[in-house]
Amino acid sequence: MIVLGVILLVIGLLAGISLLTTIGGILAVVGVLLWVLGATGRKVGGRAHYF
Repeated sequence: MIVLGVILLVIGLLAGISLLTTIGGILAVVGVLLWVLGATGRKVGGRAHYF
């Protein structure tokens, strides 16, 4: 999720498409948030890992 978000963010910035930039930024932030919660040992959605 983080990698996809960063890829969409870069493509959106290079192509000048604000929708891709927004979606990429949101995916990257949510991915990092889930990664941090999983790394601290909290269960996310009833699972220890979200992937």
